[in-house]
Amino acid sequence: MFVNFDTISDDAKVWIYPSSRKFYNSEIDEITEKVKSFVENWKAENPDFKASYKILHNRFIILTADDVATPLNNKDIDASVSFILELQETYKIELLDKMNVCFKQGEYVQYKDLKDFKKLLKNKALTGKTIIFDNLLTTKQDFENFWEIPIEESWYSRFLKK
Repeated sequence: MFVNFDTISDDAKVWIYPSSRKFYNSEIDEITEKVKSFVENWKAENPDFKASYKILHNRFIILTADDVATPLNNKDIDASVSFILELQETYKIELLDKMNVCFKQGEYVQYKDLKDFKKLLKNKALTGKTIIFDNLLTTKQDFENFWEIPIEESWYSRFLKK
């Protein structure tokens, strides 16, 4: 059952999918509708299942599911990955590449592969104060508290020159 994102338990699972490009304004409504439809129908046979989503910065799709009362199985996870793969194909974007880094530069969100990110740090184009998005978080509580943090406070800090 689709519920408001804020009502999902802090222990709920979260999946963060960063897009390789910003969603075009002409795509936002359609992507939002597709994501909402997926969430509404995900495990629809179980009325106790609660799930939600957010689309942030016109670049990130965040899915969350409270899997305490109704645990997710491999079929449920496969359904979500298949859905994300469909979005990738439809919109010609990358959403599953975990070897990329998203960070803020001014008001813009940048998406770089890890190699280019390391070069930016080495060349001091980014600092430890630069806000980074940790897209590897797995719970809603971590998402809400540690998704947008300075590089120096994230696991990416290992790439900063000491």
